Amino acid sequence: MTRPWDELRQRAQAHLPGLVALRRHLHTIPEVGLDLPRTQTAVLAALDGLPLDIHTGTACSSVVAVLTGARPGPAVLLRADMDALPVREESGEPFAATNGNMHACGHDLHMAGLVGAARLLNEARSRLCGSVVFVFQPGEEGYDGAQVMLDEGLLESCPEPPVAAYAVHVGPGRPGTLWTRPDVILAGMSELTVEVRGRGGHGSAPHRAADPVPVLCEIVGALQTYVTRRHSVFDPVVLTVTRLRAGQALNVIPDTASLGATVRTLSEAASRAVRSGVTELVRSIAQAHGAQAEVRFTDRYPVTRNDPAETAFVSEVAARLLGSDRVTTRHDPLMGSEDFARVLERVPGALAFLGTTPPNLDPADAPDVHSPHARFADDTLAEHAALLARLAADRLAVGDTGRPRGGRA
Repeated sequence: MTRPWDELRQRAQAHLPGLVALRRHLHTIPEVGLDLPRTQTAVLAALDGLPLDIHTGTACSSVVAVLTGARPGPAVLLRADMDALPVREESGEPFAATNGNMHACGHDLHMAGLVGAARLLNEARSRLCGSVVFVFQPGEEGYDGAQVMLDEGLLESCPEPPVAAYAVHVGPGRPGTLWTRPDVILAGMSELTVEVRGRGGHGSAPHRAADPVPVLCEIVGALQTYVTRRHSVFDPVVLTVTRLRAGQALNVIPDTASLGATVRTLSEAASRAVRSGVTELVRSIAQAHGAQAEVRFTDRYPVTRNDPAETAFVSEVAARLLGSDRVTTRHDPLMGSEDFARVLERVPGALAFLGTTPPNLDPADAPDVHSPHARFADDTLAEHAALLARLAADRLAVGDTGRPRGGRA
């Protein structure tokens, strides 16, 4: 028997040209951070005409749109991030951005996919049991936009407390394939800054100064050794130094030198251990050279944890929609981080990854997300939109009387 949502993927194909056009327009206007006025305007224009209750943020350029079904029921939250990266694009795409920023993480596809889900669900509104909350969130790339929206009352703006929250992130992989995993799927992230304080002087007389630059260089090398020798590979730590700063004039030994790094962990125990160990290591190296060091850790994102039952539900729904051969469960977490973790701390749900490597590229060799050369297959937007729509509709069909146990085709 044909059921109401069986034709969803086919109906999504009819929306594909419009979604591709929207994605490419968004790609040409990338904005960074929490204030994304042009992006917000484009999203609102794409939603115009749909029977949505729309709210925009004041602390950020967010958009929250609620679709209320014809039948009573709970709420499901679907999220797309909106912000780009301060990366100069070198993708070679005819619609490449030229303003010094780039949608190098695929957030333009996330927005277009969520708009597509809103259009599909509106077409079947008469069969929808409950409400769907479409969340367009700025500031995922290091600005903790999810927390900003939660502080502004995101969950309180939902007509009912959401029973589930879902997000689909694009990335390397055969187009239209999907993977996820239960429990920990992404690492928590903190930022490390180290400032070494020495004593400046003339570049010709380093013996009369206390040069902080070689001290900092020694610390960078020691941090790499520390991670590999003090932490188990089965509870990994990834510490990556991404910024070095020291002085300006070539003939001047500066008073200070500093570094910035990201630290990613999968457990609270590893996070505590790395903070203690790195602080001791850095201060000891500086002291050995007659300098001082200030060490500061700043929490950014918690570990992203998928609810096991919701993860199984996502996998089963995706298998029915995309084909069981196109859905996999990843064995290990990724060491990247996501502020969708904030939402998943409050609402059971799951994050999944959709393969979007262009078919003429090998996913194993294609530029990864955050690369200035990153490219994405935007014809996957039909699957993206259909998957989000079906997750919401099928989860609402389950209702709030129990946890999902799989797709309800």
